Amino acid sequence: MTFAISRRAFTIGTALLAAGVGATRAFAQQAFFRIGTGGTQGTYFPVGGIIANSISATGPAGVEGLIATANASNGSVANINAIQSGASESGFTQSDVAAWAYTGTGLYEGKPKVEDLRLIATLFPETLHIVARADAGIKSVADLKGKRVSIDEPGSGTIVDARIVLEAYGISEKDIEAEYLKPGPSGEKMRDGGLDAYFFVGGFPAGAITEIASSMNITLVPVSGPEADKILEKYPFFSKNTVPADTYKGVGATETLSVAAQLVTSAKQPEELIYNITKSLYAEDTQKALAAGHAKGKAITVENAVTSAGIPFHPGAEKYFREVGALK
Repeated sequence: MTFAISRRAFTIGTALLAAGVGATRAFAQQAFFRIGTGGTQGTYFPVGGIIANSISATGPAGVEGLIATANASNGSVANINAIQSGASESGFTQSDVAAWAYTGTGLYEGKPKVEDLRLIATLFPETLHIVARADAGIKSVADLKGKRVSIDEPGSGTIVDARIVLEAYGISEKDIEAEYLKPGPSGEKMRDGGLDAYFFVGGFPAGAITEIASSMNITLVPVSGPEADKILEKYPFFSKNTVPADTYKGVGATETLSVAAQLVTSAKQPEELIYNITKSLYAEDTQKALAAGHAKGKAITVENAVTSAGIPFHPGAEKYFREVGALK
């Protein structure tokens, strides 16, 4: 098995050619299935790598004839754009961004609807983190005013949610010294004294935050109270969430919000292919690999797969979930 890791791609496996008449998972030719993830220090990238490894032909539960790769990207919006353009077969996205893309609302207001966007599965909750220097005097979101704050790169789901949170507290990007960096570079700049705080939406514990917490004192800024209630009322894809104490070194329990991480694809993808990929994703060997490989892997269950479905399921995924009784 080839297992090559780079900043641009997490490429797993060498395909096995489909062979044998009547093989239930056989394809007439090799299928290449690209999965857009996120930054290399976020949650999407490592989880995507485990999924790609597991569903590839070389995985114990893999789909015969399939080569799956997990590619680093700018996140939700970039992944949906890649699916729409045909540059990727699938991708990770936040549930809010997926719903906006499909309906042409929110972030996609005034833009063409991505009507072919389809859900394979909801994976795990993604937590809104606002990471701050412990000595920056930032106790609430309101304290971000006038501070040097990274809200992530354009094209990410994080930047969308950061703007929603800032707006709820009466803060615009003009009220902060905005930077547009991924979590890794944000942490490095914060450690070097060039940044006071940064936003990140992803499953905890996030590697980039764990790393920065090991080298300097940080805090997590809570998103709670009437402002959070206002967000929940206006944007029902958000949920209340709490980061447990000591998830990150020296940081107490912090109330915040979360959205759902989803694996999405295009309606143009063959039903049989997506059916087999979905079946492989929830096979016993894949489930074991996910549970052992990442803290959020244990949340990737059939029960969670059919929650927060703000867009239609792909027929192949729907067929599988109906077979196992997850959808009625």
